[in-house]
Amino acid sequence: MDWLHVYIAGAAFLVFALVALVLFVSFQQVKIDLNHGVFTYLKFIWASFLKPHDSQAGDQQDALESFYKTQASVYDATRRRLLCGREDMLGLIAAQLKHKVESKEIKSGKAVWVDIGGGTGYNIEAMSAFVPVERFFDHVYLVDLSPSLCEVARQRFQRLGWKNVTVLCQDARSFRLPERQVDPRSTEAATDRADMITMSYSLSMIPDYYSVVDSLTSRLKPTGLLGVCDFYVQSIVDVSSRNYIGGAFNRHVNWLGRVFWRAWFDFDRVNLEAARRDYLEYKFGTVISASERNYLLGGIPYYIFVGCPKEFASTRSSQATIEKLDASFTESPYLHPANHETEMDKAVQKSTSEVRSKAYESAVINLSANLPLPCSFYQNHHYRIHYNDMLPKHTQFQNEYIYAFTWEDPRVDHRLLNIGSDDVILAITSAGDNILDYLQKNPRRVHAVDLNPNQNHLLELKVASYSTLGHRDMWKIFGEGKHPQFRELLISKLSPHLSSQAFQYWLEHTHVFTSTSGYGLYETGGSRHAIRMARWLFNIFGLQGEVTKMCEAQSLEEQRAIWPRIRRVLLSKPLNWAIVSTEWFAWKAAGVPRNQRNMIVDDFFRRNGLTSDMKQGKDISGQSIWEYVVNTLDPVVKDTMISNDNYFYYLCVQGKFSRRCHPTYLSPQAHVKLSTPGAFDGLRIHTDEINEVINRITPGTLTIAVVMDSMDWFDPAEDAAAAQARRLNHALKKGGRILLRSASIDPWYIKHFEDNGFTARRVGARFPGTCIDRVNMYASTWICTKNEDIIRPGAGRTMSSLSLPDSAVVAKAKRSTSVEDLQL
Repeated sequence: MDWLHVYIAGAAFLVFALVALVLFVSFQQVKIDLNHGVFTYLKFIWASFLKPHDSQAGDQQDALESFYKTQASVYDATRRRLLCGREDMLGLIAAQLKHKVESKEIKSGKAVWVDIGGGTGYNIEAMSAFVPVERFFDHVYLVDLSPSLCEVARQRFQRLGWKNVTVLCQDARSFRLPERQVDPRSTEAATDRADMITMSYSLSMIPDYYSVVDSLTSRLKPTGLLGVCDFYVQSIVDVSSRNYIGGAFNRHVNWLGRVFWRAWFDFDRVNLEAARRDYLEYKFGTVISASERNYLLGGIPYYIFVGCPKEFASTRSSQATIEKLDASFTESPYLHPANHETEMDKAVQKSTSEVRSKAYESAVINLSANLPLPCSFYQNHHYRIHYNDMLPKHTQFQNEYIYAFTWEDPRVDHRLLNIGSDDVILAITSAGDNILDYLQKNPRRVHAVDLNPNQNHLLELKVASYSTLGHRDMWKIFGEGKHPQFRELLISKLSPHLSSQAFQYWLEHTHVFTSTSGYGLYETGGSRHAIRMARWLFNIFGLQGEVTKMCEAQSLEEQRAIWPRIRRVLLSKPLNWAIVSTEWFAWKAAGVPRNQRNMIVDDFFRRNGLTSDMKQGKDISGQSIWEYVVNTLDPVVKDTMISNDNYFYYLCVQGKFSRRCHPTYLSPQAHVKLSTPGAFDGLRIHTDEINEVINRITPGTLTIAVVMDSMDWFDPAEDAAAAQARRLNHALKKGGRILLRSASIDPWYIKHFEDNGFTARRVGARFPGTCIDRVNMYASTWICTKNEDIIRPGAGRTMSSLSLPDSAVVAKAKRSTSVEDLQL
């Protein structure tokens, strides 16, 4: 007998046993509650998998009633684990509503909510975990086509005593909101539109979904929100050319999953084709979107969508906000919708001679095709600039940031740069720590640039935390690196202040902060390898106690006395030969690419008078790396206090910051300053190469550029370093400064700056035994000051290079109603 026959026999036995049990219970005289315990799931299995479909069902209502009538009383109990994401969707849309109340876009107690396909009313009751339904909403309408489920809903609200909920058993296509009457003395206009519409696992069960989705656009207020949660299957190929879907993280479902789940749910007339989600995203602007899996039941794919009307309302942003942002448009690749009908012709005509941002180009193309704008235009904050997250240059990082904290000393930056209120700064994001330090000096603008989207996600999370969390929660997340309630905070508080891509990333990585094992945030990212290795060595050699003593030392003398016992292991030559000196460790653990590593080796050769033909020797190369590490760590222990000042190395050995030793941005004073409304109005976050960003910034507008050690990454044999020097000259105003650090005492590319209108001055040098700053990881620090203009190396991309001709763009844009106003 083969295994197939065994499986068939087993399945037949289970079906027979189930039917026998149901018949047995039916003939019992003893009254048994069939809505509790095991009978709940027996009813569900019978109705969903065994009960024959009624072939005589005349319409959709008959079909639904045939499916739900048997199991209506146990629907909620059996769907709690199957229908994942409902509570998350409610939490997300509730957070957006509360943000709108705070920004006075809607009034608490006046909102109207329509729940399409609301079934038993579970969603409406579940919403009470986020907002008080009775007081927050003026009225709630539940619309469903199943009489059995509607009856359960009526009983629910009668039990709860909620008078502001109306249950309507009717087709969603024919539902119309009654015109709400208002006080004649009020300035508020009467309306038959809702502030919020939700659909929870109902869109996939509506045969004629096009007409239903179309009708939602006219039932939602211009400032309203749409929340949807449902099953789906889709290939990433379907969305690869769309820039308005809010990010493609985790969206792809493999071929086997697409075939299996579509066939599985088709038995119950649940349709998982991708077109339903696609049409939803076409008709509405994306505020937040997420693709998840219900792993408890085999990895069923489902999505959460929070959207808004893709046409901007004139009241969406106040004129004061537009004017404030308008001052940044000349040097920031940022587009804000305004006066589309009257300004579109002018904007496109001007674009042939002006440098335009990629966001601008994307927006104009979308408008010409009557598509929603990229999701960044529908966010509550405008600091994250639109980027294409599916480009290979972004996906190469495989959803991982390299640095969980920044390896540059901001104390030195402030001393050298003396940042003022008129400064416009461009800086590499890294982990965002220094960006937050610069913002405390109130510069006019800070452009944070990083090619790795995940580094910008980390900065966004920090900015969002200032916007909504108290200092205690922020300290747990970024001071200790852990917060057991991080997922709840992400959904209910942080989400309105994050871009859709950043939200997707952190929703998938909540374990970073909630896991009970490990050290949380600061044991993640590419740099985690070095930190884990050091901690592993401390444990193996019994040095953890010595490390703790050094982190609690009260004086430099005490710290220096402890160091030799740790140094013998950490700086041992066998360890260096086996691990530290390898190229893999340099890149994966320390974030040092090959070109930068070569600069360290070249410096060692020059310092020791060695010839270039010896460079291939691993022993010589390893010796140079070992000496570099020694010259980094020994002076740090000798000259800086790890216990209360040098938070860089305190974090490395302890896995978290302490109340005495932490970055400035984690201080209570910084929290007060940066949590003030408008504190981040001057921030722009670019996900791109530096050259791409500075090539699209208005010439002569930057006053400071902080490029960290990025110039070390260039290949001396190529022209990239010289090209960047020329572009920086174009973007900086006269007297503007570049702050850079290098692993070399005399970087080869300094000559390129001097040849392109800069005066270069070394303002810090690390010689053996000396400490350049608290990090001490770089051999030199430089300030390059622009003293003359050079001819621009080539104009940035303009709208004339778009595939659409100007006339076509203008003509199609006139027909579009996606935006009222377009203003750059």
